[in-house]
Amino acid sequence: MSRAMIAMSGGVDSSVAALLAIRQGCEAVGATMRLFDKSADCDIRDAKSVCERLGIEHHVFDMREEFGREVMRRFADTYLSGETPNPCIVCNQYIKFGGLLRRARELGCSHIVTGHYASVRYDGGSRRWLLVKAADKAKDQTYFLYTLRQEQLAEILFPVGELTKAEVRKVAETNHFINSRKHDSQDICFVPDGDYVRFLEKYCGGEFPGGDFLDLNGNVIGRHKGAIRYTIGQRKGLGMGFNKPMYVCRKDMAANTVTLGDNADLYSRRVTVRDVNMIAVSRIDRPMRVRAKVRYSQREEVARLEQTGENEITLEFDTPQRAVAPGQAAVCYDGDCVICGGRIICGIN
Repeated sequence: MSRAMIAMSGGVDSSVAALLAIRQGCEAVGATMRLFDKSADCDIRDAKSVCERLGIEHHVFDMREEFGREVMRRFADTYLSGETPNPCIVCNQYIKFGGLLRRARELGCSHIVTGHYASVRYDGGSRRWLLVKAADKAKDQTYFLYTLRQEQLAEILFPVGELTKAEVRKVAETNHFINSRKHDSQDICFVPDGDYVRFLEKYCGGEFPGGDFLDLNGNVIGRHKGAIRYTIGQRKGLGMGFNKPMYVCRKDMAANTVTLGDNADLYSRRVTVRDVNMIAVSRIDRPMRVRAKVRYSQREEVARLEQTGENEITLEFDTPQRAVAPGQAAVCYDGDCVICGGRIICGIN
């Protein structure tokens, strides 16, 4: 019987994951992370309640320093550089499957269990661990997990990956878990009101001044309220009117300018991706056809994948992609299997 640490967020998914891990024969140990000063104590109480019901020990780890350094600081730095961060991916990489996995080993656990909607399988032919989509495609979270390395995948279990969300809630209700009807978190946990600019002003200790709107030829066409406030592809909320719909195409944080253009100017066929993590293969020896997406909410599109550097890939989409945002992730699939993923550097028309 293996000893497994269950990452207990206080939500229904991780609670059911704990139950399923026990049913699979694991000796389970519950663990909840306190990630920032305003971490909800109610989540810790809910996790503790489930652990008591399951008859397993429960630990609370103070990971505020790590979370602040690895997630919140990177979130701020990415915005300040003009890119669009994805803090959930960074948290998975450095906290949930970095810091927490180290603590699991300290407690003698051979595996870590989470409530993510995904699956891990071992492929004997390639001798590689594979990251595979969940049974519930609407809840699949493999996009956020592309940074997982081979040695991590070997030590991870995703029990709810074989269930639908409705089935997970049914299991929780049947076992009288306190959080069986608890709502899923939709916001960035440390920006619960969604006002990331106010968070950045407080975090960075200052306000972001206004600057110039430019057209694609570099001509000044208006004034904006601070480049930090705008995202690639944005049309509404520009703060001033134009004689036609205008969209954010580029930002220059050093010059504090925001470049506007037509909707047609937002499309990119080629996308350069770096900081690539290979999962299904160790490298791409020759160009291959894949399905890929450049943001979580987007559907997958057919593209030509080519490795263009030791840690770089290029995607050439059959259909140009709208509002490709540097800093976001591009993840490539072969069917339900993740081939690789990385950080978007730029999109080229």
